[in-house]
Formats: sequence, C-alpha cells, structure tokens
Amino acid sequence: MSFPLAAWRALIRPGDVLVALAGLALCVHAFVSLWQGGRPETALVRAGGKLVAELDLALPQEFDVRGPLGMTRIEIQPGRARVATDPGPRQYCVRQGWLTQAGAVAICAPNQVSLSLSGRGADYDSLNY
Repeated sequence: MSFPLAAWRALIRPGDVLVALAGLALCVHAFVSLWQGGRPETALVRAGGKLVAELDLALPQEFDVRGPLGMTRIEIQPGRARVATDPGPRQYCVRQGWLTQAGAVAICAPNQVSLSLSGRGADYDSLNY
C-alpha cells in the first residue's frame, strides 16, 4: 500500500522541518570543517618502509632517494611536494601531481618509495578517504 505525497505532507509538522534543517546545517558544517587535511609542514620520504628524510616544506629543494628500480626524485616547493620522476613502469605517483594537504600520500610501489605530508591538522591520510 502506498501513500500519496499529500498524505505524507499532512504528517509533517513545523518542528519536523526545523529538525531536518538543523541536521542539514550540521552535516554541511561537519563537511566544511572536518574534511580538510590542514596545512602541511613537513614532507616524509620513505624507502623500503623506512623513513629516509623529513623535509621542511618552507624551502624549495629537490631530494633523490634510491629504490630497487633506481632513483626517485622528490621536488619541494613552499607548501607543497611531488614525486617529480620515478623509474616505475606506470608512473602513478608522478601523475598524482602536487600534494598540498597534510595527510596526502604518493606511493611509488614498484620502487618502494613513498612521499607523505604531515602537519598539525592531519587527522587521517589519503588512504582513508
């Protein structure tokens, strides 16, 4: 048995509308305030699962790290970092581009190298999206 729309509308009271609007406002506020990764402060470079460098994101620099397939080059610019070159066959970590939020990660799996950004606002990493 289905109810016509007019029958449902008759059951809604003004308080129901207020509760629905308050819930919607809470969802919008939570999305805006909690979904952001925060401002990154350092770039963490790992090779073979071990931390090999912690680089400050305030200074432009390049860092080379050796993996089983060859050299991976990490490029740092103020507030962002990326994998500039990697010897891996598919180049997924290079195609990911600039990482700009704390918690973001670029993984070069074939070469066993990863780049992640950390900062005060990182409650999660990009693997948990």
